[in-house]
Amino acid sequence: MDSGSGRRVSAFRVLGPLEVHGGEPFRLSPGRQEIVLAMLLLEANRVVGTNRLIEAIWDGAPPATARVQVQICVSALRNVLRESGWADALVTRAPGYVLQVPDDEVDARLFAQLTADADVLAAQGNLKEATKVLRQAIGLWRGPALDGIHSRLVRARAAQLDESLLLAKETSFDLAFRVGEHHTTIGDIAALLQEHPLRERLRGQYMLALYRSGRRAEALEAYRVGRELMVEELGIEPGAELRELESAMLSDAHQLLAPQPTAVVRTAPEPVNVPRQLPADIADFTGHADLIARARYLLVGRDTRRAAKVVVLAGKPGVGKSALGVHVAHALGENHFPDGQLYCELGGTGPTPADPADVLGRFLRALGVLAEAIPESLGERATLFRHLLADSRLLIMLDDAASESQVCHLLPGNSNCAVVVTSRVRLTGLAGAKVLEVDVLEPAQAVQMLVQVVGQERVAAEPAAADALVLLVDRLPLALRVISARLAARPTLTLSWMLERLSDEQRRLDELSHGEMVVRASVALTYDGLGSQARELLRLLGALTSSTFPAWVAAALLGVDLDRGTDLLEHLVDMQMIEIAAGEVAAMPRYRFHGLLRLFARERLEQEGDDANAAITRVVGGWLGLARDAHIALYGRDNSTVLHGEGERLPLPRDLVDRLLARPLAWLEAERDCLCGAVDLAVAAGLDEHAWDLAVTLVALFEARLYHEHWERTHTRALEAVRATGNRRGEAALLCSLGSMHLSGRRLSQARQVLRPALATFTDLDDVHGMAIARRNLALVDQMRGEDEAARHGYQTASAEFAAVGDVVGQAHVWVQIAALELKSGDIGRAEQHLLRALALCPPEGSRRVENQLRFRLSELLVRQARYQHAAELLTGLLETVRVSRDLMGQVRVLERLGTVNAVLGNPGVAAEMLREALELAGQAVNTVPVDGIRRELAAQLRELGDHEGAARVESEAGTAATQPLRLVVHRVSAC
Repeated sequence: MDSGSGRRVSAFRVLGPLEVHGGEPFRLSPGRQEIVLAMLLLEANRVVGTNRLIEAIWDGAPPATARVQVQICVSALRNVLRESGWADALVTRAPGYVLQVPDDEVDARLFAQLTADADVLAAQGNLKEATKVLRQAIGLWRGPALDGIHSRLVRARAAQLDESLLLAKETSFDLAFRVGEHHTTIGDIAALLQEHPLRERLRGQYMLALYRSGRRAEALEAYRVGRELMVEELGIEPGAELRELESAMLSDAHQLLAPQPTAVVRTAPEPVNVPRQLPADIADFTGHADLIARARYLLVGRDTRRAAKVVVLAGKPGVGKSALGVHVAHALGENHFPDGQLYCELGGTGPTPADPADVLGRFLRALGVLAEAIPESLGERATLFRHLLADSRLLIMLDDAASESQVCHLLPGNSNCAVVVTSRVRLTGLAGAKVLEVDVLEPAQAVQMLVQVVGQERVAAEPAAADALVLLVDRLPLALRVISARLAARPTLTLSWMLERLSDEQRRLDELSHGEMVVRASVALTYDGLGSQARELLRLLGALTSSTFPAWVAAALLGVDLDRGTDLLEHLVDMQMIEIAAGEVAAMPRYRFHGLLRLFARERLEQEGDDANAAITRVVGGWLGLARDAHIALYGRDNSTVLHGEGERLPLPRDLVDRLLARPLAWLEAERDCLCGAVDLAVAAGLDEHAWDLAVTLVALFEARLYHEHWERTHTRALEAVRATGNRRGEAALLCSLGSMHLSGRRLSQARQVLRPALATFTDLDDVHGMAIARRNLALVDQMRGEDEAARHGYQTASAEFAAVGDVVGQAHVWVQIAALELKSGDIGRAEQHLLRALALCPPEGSRRVENQLRFRLSELLVRQARYQHAAELLTGLLETVRVSRDLMGQVRVLERLGTVNAVLGNPGVAAEMLREALELAGQAVNTVPVDGIRRELAAQLRELGDHEGAARVESEAGTAATQPLRLVVHRVSAC
């Protein structure tokens, strides 16, 4: 927009009171609307988060409706902007909003551009034009920035803008001195000094202007006044520069004389060599074809943006970022960037990253600028660099960048140039950059890397060893380079020999070293650059046994709050030491270690002597607490059908627990590896109470999913811990739980062998709850052996014991089993009474698993009463329930019975479908579920359908040709 006087007027004006010029008069409500618009303008074309806007409006004390109020405010702003000709400027973009406007339509951006142009002109020696442009920039100001807006965040940014105006004015005075116009600045400097009497640079300029105008006494008086003011108000003497200026004036030093105007920037005599600074490409480069194609498209593809194209290659240590970057740069080469390639290793992972000013000095010299003509300040060097590349087609590679701030000054300003950045940090804050994640190689690519260096013949001779080697080092390119180089240096050694050397985890990092290629050293560079708490967290994470873990584990390891733990994890992710794992549990982020990085963390944990016991105790306590809460959610009460130990639990925030355990069985399934790993951690740390408590609590998962291998392994490990400490109660609880496992697999003799000593120990300890559980399990053994009277007696005794300790779920379960005995004897009336009694015992807060068992037993009662349709309806609802909870055993049993009932109802097709699905699910349990009865019933239904061949095949798999089903004997009737 033009003001009519030829001066550019931006549509959005913040250099003074907030103003917007558009097609129509702009009506902006004071208060929240002004604050929101100001924040969006200060970050124009960048996303401003909703939380940031809330902070700006309410200064840390927002109301509960803050987010809604911000949305309302933004909506109103959109309406006002639409009326003023900026209909599509305000856009929603996660996690907030962005105001999309051309830079020159925001006066603060225009001011910054003009001051930068003035710097370039001054560096070239064109001082009069630089002065003119700088005055044009200063003329954009109408008063203090964003005057009248009362927000702490806005005022802080406004203060930065006000400071930039002061710097611009001081620079304009310096330019006036350089062209000999010192006398014309005295009034302006004096007025500004009146407003900022403690500003030393300004006072020095005032003194110099007076001195060069022949007013030496006034210049010295200005110093005296300033010194007294500083001593009185600040208690300090003036700075060295101002004191030296006074001394020079007292002695009439010749350097105070006005200098002659400087010359323009001189470059080296022609011809100037085109810079070709890229390191050598790798002749046997392998893999990452998709990444190379993507980088090529981003760097040289069609793009209408006016900015330079920037690609950031980010990845963990040793993943091959630098090699990939050099390969991409060479691939583009002279065909796309004929004006040369600049390269600098920025040392981002080292103790002293390269100074951007020094890098720019190197680049400017490479471009032909003589050393004496290179400006001193970083800003001036960056401006001159952009100016020199304005019409060039040049590629820049910045290797091992530390941060966005290190890189941003090194970027050219035109779209004909391109930049390849490598970093262990993702640099997502680098405006306009595209971040490409460099991951480990695909398995075939990793083997191909071995082939390229070691040779096809040696790899082909040992394909299994090659695959195992690749897997052992997690396909990490640096590790593969080391392996390949060592094998290439020893032609007589085999891949199997190298595999054996690497198999020992304690020595693996030692083995991954060859010449200057050292995996440990590569990781250590990043590790050493972390803060102390981040390093401690990384070491403690190395103590975990599971490959993935949720965010709360970090907080538990360090003993800090959840937010702090998550922040540190995110920092480790940014530094590529860990990574976010695929999938989430209840919106809780998960993280995982790369295998070699975990070995590094464990090694440092041992070397630095951390006492990890307290950290492990907290983590195991967290898992124990969550597992017990999941058990409560499934069974209704904490002491329902399970014993607990005295191990201390770590309390986690209630809202987090509720989110995680919204579906308790699904959570147990998702965290199975971590929970089983926590048992191992407890055993290794000597936490016997935690170990046995967690192991038996996990039976809710093991039983539902038929994870007998996990069941046995966790209990065997926990038995080691309790036996080592003489913990008799823990041992009895574990033996009792193992008895349940054997019962689930119908190994009745083995069940008795562990249940009897468990009952004896509980009796000796007078542990009534333990006695009840062991006795109930022994009664189940009797029932399954057909010893019904012994079973009935055991159940009745167990019921009384459960009642004595208040375990109503245990009581309900016992009465369900007694009802089954009555059904078997044909006393349907007593069976119904017992089932109703069990139903009444179930707590109102719910015990889903016992309720499911009750409904299943009721379905049997309905069948015995010939109420087949009611049984089918009950079983159909129950099937949906066990499917939602992914109760594998429950699905098998319900499908079997539902298939049998449908057969009775004359639905052989539906029956066969149900029975076939029951067989398939039983197969997932690795043959731990007896299925002969299911096969026999399925064969019968296939015959009903006329599929005699299919029936014969199913019968042969059952091992017998009998067609009578074993699970449920019913009278067959026609469907009604």
